[in-house]
Amino acid sequence: MSEERVAIITGASSGIGAAAAKMMASRGVRVAINYAGNTAGAEAVAQACQDAGAEALVIQGDVSDDATCRAIVQQTLDKWGRLDVLVNNAGTTKSANQQDLNALNADDFHRIYGVNVVGTYQMTRAAVAALRASGEGSVVNTSSIAGLTGLGSSMAYAASKAAVNTMTMSLARTLAPEVRVNALCPGFVDSEWWAKQHDEATIERLRKGAASTTLLGRGASSEEVAEVLVFYALGARSVTGQLIAVDNGTSINIGTPLKAAHEKG
Repeated sequence: MSEERVAIITGASSGIGAAAAKMMASRGVRVAINYAGNTAGAEAVAQACQDAGAEALVIQGDVSDDATCRAIVQQTLDKWGRLDVLVNNAGTTKSANQQDLNALNADDFHRIYGVNVVGTYQMTRAAVAALRASGEGSVVNTSSIAGLTGLGSSMAYAASKAAVNTMTMSLARTLAPEVRVNALCPGFVDSEWWAKQHDEATIERLRKGAASTTLLGRGASSEEVAEVLVFYALGARSVTGQLIAVDNGTSINIGTPLKAAHEKG
């Protein structure tokens, strides 16, 4: 059935979203590529999807705006007449030292929640009727292990991803049995998304940190995360309401910090 399916992927101009779009296209899925500002990136992803033999549609829009979310879904339906998969991948953050509570203000929280949480909800609400009509509707939310650990680029970001995790479970109950809803919780992903947030020295520090604190001794690539995303989007028919850590074992690796604390003591 993959060759008949249609997917919307938000935040698909780079990183995990771009990798997922290309991967789905290689399986014959027609892909609507949403982006907020990176026009060149979105068009390059669309071309790659077409080169893989699948149709692609580029749709600009900020998912924090409800009318835009509804327009993204409508444009997709106008093009292909159906929707089978929604990937809520659009996200934003602001880097802030968690020891400095003055590093974030209300506007920062509102913007981060507006995209990461409200945008996820609004896109799902806009898509739900079409997803139910599909017969095998699937929603995959891109969350983060920050939502499991409370650690991340900022406290606002971590809190927003915890909200996405909770909402994933709530939506899974609400949309069953017609639509499955799951969330990916990546750890450090060596991608353009991180490069936009940090300078090269910080990125290198994050790479070294991933090498020393993950069970598998490394971070993940966008393509590795996308492999898991596509599996839950197109397959895994018995799985819903789950939070899947894609973090090379970071979230369960208590051994490294405990060892360090023991040696320090």
